[in-house]
Amino acid sequence: QVQLVESGGGLVQAGGSLRVSCAASGQPFSSTSMGWFRQAPGKEREFVAAITWIGVTYYADSVKGRFTISRDNAKNTLYLQMNSLKPEDTAVYYCAAARTNTIPTLGREGEYTYWGQGTQVTVSS
Repeated sequence: QVQLVESGGGLVQAGGSLRVSCAASGQPFSSTSMGWFRQAPGKEREFVAAITWIGVTYYADSVKGRFTISRDNAKNTLYLQMNSLKPEDTAVYYCAAARTNTIPTLGREGEYTYWGQGTQVTVSS
């Protein structure tokens, strides 16, 4: 059973920084492509960033240059460092994992099999 547990969300002022984490268990983390998605109130869930199991990273245009996705395979943990936060970044942030040794098509949440419960990030203006 794969489990993903996000943490690190909270309230931050515009222009500030926040790092959210995702602790993974249940399948070999080093062989798992991971992603971050977010869902704002009244909107559909959208892709934020992804890192493949071989370490290649991808970002949505809206966060490119401000957010950094990374992973620590020794700790089975995924991170999303968010800088220069804007009020429009306010959302519930979800961690997602693909099946081992697969690389999801960019941004396609249907290709991620496992999901965390989400962590709230609120950016005040």
